[in-house]
Amino acid sequence: MLTLQCPYCGVQADETELSAGGEAHLTRHGPGSTEDEFHDYLFTRENPRGVHFERWRHTYGCGKWFHAARDTQTLEVFGTYKAQCTEPPKELRDAITAKRPGWTWREFS
Repeated sequence: MLTLQCPYCGVQADETELSAGGEAHLTRHGPGSTEDEFHDYLFTRENPRGVHFERWRHTYGCGKWFHAARDTQTLEVFGTYKAQCTEPPKELRDAITAKRPGWTWREFS
């Protein structure tokens, strides 16, 4: 079972207390976006084998959204951080790189 620590309230919550929100760090296009931008937002997603950044909501806790970095192959959780961050904190990226040599952060647009 997947267990994540909420960065807001500090609770270690298993996945039954959380709601998955899909891929993190997407550019969410609003009114005035082109059809291609909206199409990409709806349908173009990463589906990596390995390190992945996701949005989660502490549904049965504080109710806040946060981001998590985990390995989709092993379910190893590298860490969580607040949803207001536009990219993973440097300490988290460094921790992932230490465990997965050769991994690099991919900037999202």
